Formats: sequence, C-alpha cells, structure tokens
Amino acid sequence: MFGGDSAYRSDVANALNSKTESRDAGKDDAEGAPLLREPREGLPEVTSDPDALAGVASAFSAGSGPVAMDAERASGYRYGQRAYLVQLRREGSGTALIDPVTCQDLGKLSETVAGAEVVLHAAHQDLPCLYELNLRPRRLFDTELAGRLLGYPRVGLGFMVERVLNIRLAKEHSAVDWSQRPLPEDWLRYAALDVEVLVELRDALELELEETGKLEWAREEFEAVLAAPPKEPRPDPWRRTSGMHRVRNQRALAVVRELWYERDRIARERDISPGRVLPDAAIVEAATTMPRTTAELADIRQFGIKLARRYLTTWIKAINRTRDMPQADLPRPNAPGDGPPPVNRWSDRAPDAALRLEAAKATVAGIAEDVVMPTENLLLPDAVRRLAWAPPKNVDPDTVGAFLRERGAREWQIRLTAEPLATALHEAEKG
Repeated sequence: MFGGDSAYRSDVANALNSKTESRDAGKDDAEGAPLLREPREGLPEVTSDPDALAGVASAFSAGSGPVAMDAERASGYRYGQRAYLVQLRREGSGTALIDPVTCQDLGKLSETVAGAEVVLHAAHQDLPCLYELNLRPRRLFDTELAGRLLGYPRVGLGFMVERVLNIRLAKEHSAVDWSQRPLPEDWLRYAALDVEVLVELRDALELELEETGKLEWAREEFEAVLAAPPKEPRPDPWRRTSGMHRVRNQRALAVVRELWYERDRIARERDISPGRVLPDAAIVEAATTMPRTTAELADIRQFGIKLARRYLTTWIKAINRTRDMPQADLPRPNAPGDGPPPVNRWSDRAPDAALRLEAAKATVAGIAEDVVMPTENLLLPDAVRRLAWAPPKNVDPDTVGAFLRERGAREWQIRLTAEPLATALHEAEKG
C-alpha cells in the first residue's frame, strides 16, 4: 500500500518530455500529453476502521516532504458539504484512501503530519470538510491559488497538471455521488490519481512563483487561507435562490422565503441536496404565479420531480401562509447591508463616488495586467467599491493602506496598490 515514491518521481520527470510515452498513452490523446491511468503502487484499499487508520498514521509519520491531500464530497446529492472520501499521498508513505463515514476523527493522523506542509488544490473548498474530521493543516500550499497568482487562464486541477507537467488526469468522475457505498473501483482510482502528482505540481509552481517574484505573495495568501475564520451563516440565505430577479413584490418574496426554509428542513431531515427536493426554478415559479391549491401547484412543470410532488401539501401551506401575512412581516425587496448600494445607482445618487470607482477600477486593472493575475486576486472588488464609496478623510498611501488592511488585504497587495489608488482617488476628485 505504501512506498515507492522516489523511483516514480523519476518516471514522471521522464514522462514530461517523452513523445514516445505520449503516443503510447492512447488514441484519445490528441495533443500528446500522456494520460495517467494507474496509481504508481497500484490502487490502495480503502481505510475504513480504526486499526487500519492507525497504520496509515504510522506510515505517513515515517514519510518525508509535503503531504498531498484531497477530499471528495457529494455536492448535488447530499445535504451539506461533508467529505465522503479523503485522499493523501506522501513520499515514502504512498497513497491512502480514507472513508470518513466510518473513520470520522482523523485527529491522530493530523498530529503525525503536523510539521508537514499540506498541498491542496482549491483549499477553500476542502478545508471546511477536513476541519470537521479534525484534519487541520498548519502549513499550506494551494496549487489552484498559485495558478491564479501566476495568471494561468484556467486553474482546474486537470488543466494545471496538463499545462505544467504535461500529464493528463481523467476527470469523468468529478461530479458523482461519493456517498455511495461501496465506491466503484474506477471512482477510487480517479480519487487516488488526484493526489498522484500533486506534490510534483506544487514543486513546479513554487519554482515559477520564485522566478516571477511572487513566492512571498503566495506564502502570504496561503497563511491567510489557513487563518481565515469559519464563514458566518448568511442572514437571508433564501435570497440566493436562482432566478430571484423575476420576483417583483414583497409577498412573492415571502413565498420564496417560506418555500426555501421548508425545502431546507426536508433536505436536512432526509440528508439530500435541497435541489433534489425542490428546484430553485419551482420556488420562483410558485412565487410569481401564487397557486392556491395543490392541483394548481401540481400543474407547474417544475414541481414534477418525485420529491416535489410528495410534499405538495407542505408547499401549498407555505404559500398560503403568505397571503394574509402582515406587511411588517414581509421581507424587504433588498436585504439591508453595511456596504455601498449597487454600483448601477452611483451615477445618479453619488456621481463623485462613481468617478472614484471608475478611476480605482482602472488602476487595479492596470496593476493586475502588469503583474499578470486576475484583478480579484490582486484586490477584492468589494474592497475597491468600499474605498471609492467612502474613502478615508485624508487620502494618502498610508490611509488607503490602512483602509485596505482592515478589509483583509495582505501586505503584498497593499504594497502594490495603496499608492496608485491614493493617486487615482486624488485625480478623480479633481475631475
């Protein structure tokens, strides 16, 4: 199950420029990158009991270097974002596949690799479910975030591996139901291959970050990801229902709210994705048509899925609750917030702020182009909007830097943007 990394690293290196391996990879490879088909030591057994988990912890304690890590969830199938498979790989340890349904506490494993850097792709997606398992990295390298800082046009793992290592990863099982048991062997092979060359990708990206002068920026970003507090629950999560722009009045908004919370309750009780209970399109259609009976509700096409029809009585009761709801209990068209109003209102409501925003956005875009990265990775758009709407009383590089720092900007971002933004705001004020 474990071991054998060093020899295979040499094989991977040889594969990067090998046209022979490219041709042998199969006819489905039009561009020449070899398709990675099998884990280097073969497919490991899934770790599913405490004794086997102790063996994994021991093996990874004896390994060396970074620990590649990944987690598979069942988004779109189950309620929430818990992990249903955890994959790890380390030089000298090999690959491990862990079933977190039966091994729900990975704290001991976390302790054994506490001093190691953990390599994740899109850490912000996987860290919450890993934390639930007491698997808490102390050092991080995020290959997706590194790709963003380096200006890669796409940062999915498959694209990054092919672009950087000239190896293809099959991605046909990325959206399957990982809560299924037993997991099919081809799914497990796909999962194992997701961490197969993750450390090699990390090494190549670190070199590129260093060559472009962005390595310290990346380290600040990785530390910020680990230090980020858990996300607070949204005050009105129902407002994110897809298609809300069609809902025009407060009573219809109340229908969306009532149906959303009923759906969420049922989804949580059944441990199923809310969209499989009732699609967003059904909620919006009911809110805009306001059916009065279950028969009228059943005539709505979006209520045709099995679970939606099962709860027709529940839905119609939720809709009818809103008919006589006092005005004071109806939701406001727009949730109150502490930020500036929508940008499309600035020109009429605050033309000076609109000019400042135009100048600030152009400044950030210019810097982002110079350092070759997306503008949102250089500086969060919300911070730019807030700065333009309500800048410091005395605008200079120090006050702008302090403003950005309070809103989570890292020091490297402040060094690049504070002075140019201060200049842009002054010029906007001059007209």
